[in-house]
Amino acid sequence: MLHDFKQSLAKSHEQESAPWWQEVYQAAFPAFKTMHSVRCDGWAQRGGIDRVVCLSSGKQVLVDEKVRYSVWPDIAIERWSDRDKRTPGWVQKDLACDYIAYAFVPTKRCYLLPFLNLRAAWINNGRDWIRRAEQGKDGFKIVIAPNSGYDTESIAVPIEILLTAIQDSMKVEWRS
Repeated sequence: MLHDFKQSLAKSHEQESAPWWQEVYQAAFPAFKTMHSVRCDGWAQRGGIDRVVCLSSGKQVLVDEKVRYSVWPDIAIERWSDRDKRTPGWVQKDLACDYIAYAFVPTKRCYLLPFLNLRAAWINNGRDWIRRAEQGKDGFKIVIAPNSGYDTESIAVPIEILLTAIQDSMKVEWRS
């Protein structure tokens, strides 16, 4: 299936005002006050910010929203946005977001992945995950999304393995 970036973006924007987003953020952030979408192209959108969640303290939580319309046992982590040109995918970029909100619409489940810890998990485990995906081991897969003129490559990482890796990235040990 040939993906069209504009069509995929439009499909993503269809969920922009879905009422379940507010439910997700109210449950995730007890001090939730309000939220607003960032959909215009610019520095925020290019920095991975789809939504700004405002808390009663005045803190703003910046979120990159990813929506899947089928149920999968994994989370697809974009390694290359353009595979042939080796253009880094979102996991390899220094994004401005605090979280990746990864929602599965059919199960009404959303994983709020702290972005910096997700990146650390990728840095610590990415090579192993790629190797396992290349070998088709342990539920890992390479996912190629053909687009007009380029292919995007993601690594499908089983959810529990990814969550454990993120948790492991939160523990730091030092020698001195």
